[in-house]
Amino acid sequence: MMYWYGDGHPGAWGYTAMIIGMLLFWAVIVGVGILIARALAGPRTAHNPGAGAGPTALPAPRRNPEQILAERFAAGEIDEHEYATRLAVLRDRHPSS
Repeated sequence: MMYWYGDGHPGAWGYTAMIIGMLLFWAVIVGVGILIARALAGPRTAHNPGAGAGPTALPAPRRNPEQILAERFAAGEIDEHEYATRLAVLRDRHPSS
């Protein structure tokens, strides 16, 4: 039997080719696994911490300052006097349209 024209051993180049081939094989397996995992994870949204600023990320809706103030009052973060004072300031600077 003529096993690489030698004494039955592949030699240095043969071992090098086997190592490189095995590394490429596992790199492809891992890469395909990552692609499958990302595809199964679903689209990127604003609720996903891993979401980038890619084309699928939606901008946060802009809220009215009076709505934010009303939410803080409803949550008990500010009292009635502070709510009325800040609301008056907002209405003086930002006339309602």
